[in-house]
Amino acid sequence: MNWDTIEGQWTQTKGQVKEQWGKLTDDDLATINGKRDQLVGKVQERYGVAREKAEQQVSDFEKSCNC
Repeated sequence: MNWDTIEGQWTQTKGQVKEQWGKLTDDDLATINGKRDQLVGKVQERYGVAREKAEQQVSDFEKSCNC
């Protein structure tokens, strides 16, 4: 799945994002608004992981997304 598709379908996709990263709030999802960099930053912030780990998690999500 390419990120442009995820971003374009953000309203539908954010439920899957919430399942993957349950610590993200509705406000976080509104702030992210489909932006990959914003998602990486929020995952890093909420889960206290290094940027590289957050990047890897988002990449894995992107590959497995049923969007």
